[in-house]
Amino acid sequence: MKIYIEKEDPYLRVKKILVIFIMAGLFTSGFGLGMIKIIQAKTEVLPVPSTASELATIQGNSFLAVSNPTDPVIPPKKIKVVITAYSSTLWETDNTPFITASGSEVKEGIVANNLLPFGTEIRIPELYGDKVFVVEDRMNWKKGYYHIDIWFPEHQQAKDFGATTTYIEVLKN
Repeated sequence: MKIYIEKEDPYLRVKKILVIFIMAGLFTSGFGLGMIKIIQAKTEVLPVPSTASELATIQGNSFLAVSNPTDPVIPPKKIKVVITAYSSTLWETDNTPFITASGSEVKEGIVANNLLPFGTEIRIPELYGDKVFVVEDRMNWKKGYYHIDIWFPEHQQAKDFGATTTYIEVLKN
């Protein structure tokens, strides 16, 4: 006849002692008594969201209860990028310098980027405050994803802009 002896978790005793110390510390410090008084004083019951549609998500991984689930206020996503400038010259673009990669004509507020989809609205708060730019163009694949090119009507304006590293705020796709 074989007898099997079940081994106890070697840290179980330590875990039990730790819980006892924590509980004793909370109640002796007055925290536990204070919490009991707060719970007893608060008689108002707050509504709890009953469905997932009454919750908003932040960056796809956190739930946030909102007062108006049809129009939640979600902070813009920030991305660190290198910002440069370009103009409609043949040596900076393809053979159609005044047409963007999305098919629209170049105009004030157009930017080129390889990461964000066409139509994405962004802000560059450190350089332009609340001005909104729209991604309508693409760049050479060598530039990568974290590079933004701002369109300027004159080559000298683009050259004077130079290059800088800053954060953009992605408003909506």
